[in-house]
Amino acid sequence: MSNDAEFTEPARVSFRGQGGIVLAGDSWGPEDGPLVVFLHGGGQTRGSWKDSGLALAKAGMHAVLLDARGHGDSAWDPEGNYRRDAMVEDLMAVLRQLGKPAFIVGASMGGLTGLIATTHPDRELITGLVLVDVVPRPERKGVERVINFLGSNPEGFASLEEAADAVAEYLPHRRRPRNPEGLQRNLRQRADGRWYWHWDPAMLSPRGDGRGEEIDVQTELLENAARGLTIPVLLVRGKLSDVVSDEGVAAFRALVPHAEYAEIGTAAHTAASDANDEFTDAVVDFVRAQVGEQER
Repeated sequence: MSNDAEFTEPARVSFRGQGGIVLAGDSWGPEDGPLVVFLHGGGQTRGSWKDSGLALAKAGMHAVLLDARGHGDSAWDPEGNYRRDAMVEDLMAVLRQLGKPAFIVGASMGGLTGLIATTHPDRELITGLVLVDVVPRPERKGVERVINFLGSNPEGFASLEEAADAVAEYLPHRRRPRNPEGLQRNLRQRADGRWYWHWDPAMLSPRGDGRGEEIDVQTELLENAARGLTIPVLLVRGKLSDVVSDEGVAAFRALVPHAEYAEIGTAAHTAASDANDEFTDAVVDFVRAQVGEQER
């Protein structure tokens, strides 16, 4: 077990993705521990995983939290390319730079990237997969609600309080925080004084293909990837999710009979943020069990 005091803050790291794009990340925990790479959902940042990164570090694991291209502190693609294949190539480039196989934890957009990456020629760099509220057959209405939120408020917000009101409307199951300062990790204040989500709006353009791929999530491609999974897999679902249904879970488990499953009763689509302790415990237990199996 690691000394808790060692890992109160992460180390800032950066990588080169496809085309040389600079990707920002945080590195938590001992570098000789089991490697776990976290991929956030669309419109989010690596900050979504901060508490999980700290918890994994305390458990002796090496957690790397990435900002996807066009998100957070990572560079925006000059050509607006946010297609899934570009994100897969980014992930594989990061894994090659890290120099050893990793467990991939992906939520929503990040989960789709992780799943498709398991079909990549370098797939031996992925030793296990945790899908966070994402399956090949999501509920269309739930996905559309996510996309509509991402595309809303292009004019920004007059204040952090106004942004917090928008988030509260989008996530009615979650208690609105009294202090909206935490939203600053997902927003940037521009010269006009207004606050804007800190991701490239081109992601939702036809060129970026974020909108098209999130609504029509390439079901056949994803199901073929799922059907071919032989590595350890954990599916985590928020019971309150409107994106992943019981039917979607059943269809996935039929494709991947060996997959483990964890349902978080108090969480919705944003499972890791809604119930971080329960989510993180599931990830730590999964990684520990798989590392133990590999060492036998």
